[in-house]
Amino acid sequence: MKRYLTKGLRGAPAAALLGLLLVILLGLLLVGCGGRQDWVTFRGTQGRGRAENAITPPLGIRWKLKLQRDSTSLAAFNPPVVLDDTIYFGSTDGNFYALDIESGYMRWTFSTDGPINSVPYADAANVYFGSVDGNAYALRREDGSEVWRFDTGRPVRSSVTRYEDMVMFASDAGSTFAVNEQGKELFSLPNLIWYYITFQVHDDVMYFAPGPIDNPRSLAAYNVKTGEHLWLLDTAMLNAVWYSFPAVDGDMLFMATGAPRGSYWELSYYGIDRHTGDILWRSTDISHFPDGYYVDPELLFSRNIELLDFMAPAVVGNRVIFTSGDATVRAFDTHSGELAWSSDLSYPTSSAPTIAGNTVYFGVHGELDAASEAAVTESPNDSPDAAPARLVALSTRNGSKEWEMPIDGAVLSAPVIAGRRILFGTQNSVFYILEALF
Repeated sequence: MKRYLTKGLRGAPAAALLGLLLVILLGLLLVGCGGRQDWVTFRGTQGRGRAENAITPPLGIRWKLKLQRDSTSLAAFNPPVVLDDTIYFGSTDGNFYALDIESGYMRWTFSTDGPINSVPYADAANVYFGSVDGNAYALRREDGSEVWRFDTGRPVRSSVTRYEDMVMFASDAGSTFAVNEQGKELFSLPNLIWYYITFQVHDDVMYFAPGPIDNPRSLAAYNVKTGEHLWLLDTAMLNAVWYSFPAVDGDMLFMATGAPRGSYWELSYYGIDRHTGDILWRSTDISHFPDGYYVDPELLFSRNIELLDFMAPAVVGNRVIFTSGDATVRAFDTHSGELAWSSDLSYPTSSAPTIAGNTVYFGVHGELDAASEAAVTESPNDSPDAAPARLVALSTRNGSKEWEMPIDGAVLSAPVIAGRRILFGTQNSVFYILEALF
């Protein structure tokens, strides 16, 4: 190839040759920066909460959209998915939305008979989600027309995923289902106790499935092809209330647990061998809230569990990073579980983290929202540190703050990365699209 190019340009002036090469290089860079990046499943590839591309702050607002005109503060606004040029997400108003990513133009909406708290999945033809009305839905991406619905008999407030020819979702204290592309049941697993269920499937294994009938409080690694429980995680031993979505990285699985203990939360972080279920490391801490910031820990915790990715990890290199709903961001070494760094904030975090390049993005509550007025027993609004809710960016290397932006209401959905854009929704029912400025 070098000989061919040299021969074709023989005799060309050096300046012209250099200029041509610069034009080619610039074109390649623009293609790389502007290339479309899809985000079609909960927490991204293998649940690692990491984009394939880097986004370096500062960011600007491309557009934002107020979805509800009333002043109701939302308890949940779970993450959207993005495919091609369209954003898909559900809302507590019972509607499922498809928006144009360039302009915010509403392509279509679909109404259900209950709030939508599930996280959808999109493929080439359809988008799938669940509703509190008890149904899981498949809609045609092109126009929002219904392809099928599957009645579970219980609220479907779970993540939804597709694995090969199976679409999977779960109902609260009902069952975890796998259906085919036509919405016909392939198999189901009894789920006697779990609510707000999140899972992923990797190498034919579902992490986490509900445990068997004789051990319903366990969490299982379940082979979806053979119907075999490969191992069980004994949650009685973990002694928690919330068990986060698990991220898979190589042979490791990462998760976190939380439990309110009166005036504080007990927080635990785990590295687990995904093949055997052996706990390779565990790190524990208690919640941290800044002095002068008065929170009802029990109420704040109960609100956080409506976010399906509450305490979900984000993994990059040898770091696994957690925002845990308190005011500290923690990063652990993936191999040893040793604390690599922690970053104390002025206000509690409001969303799970998402990594793009060497930057981790997440939401932080402000003085005036504080998750909800009911969760705050005293709010010193005359504090010189009073601030609105924000989107914050930290370095994944050392936790230093790189950038922040005031936001209309606390960021509830973990930021989703689509190319050079960051998408999220807030408790004030505002949907944001941010774009890298450089």
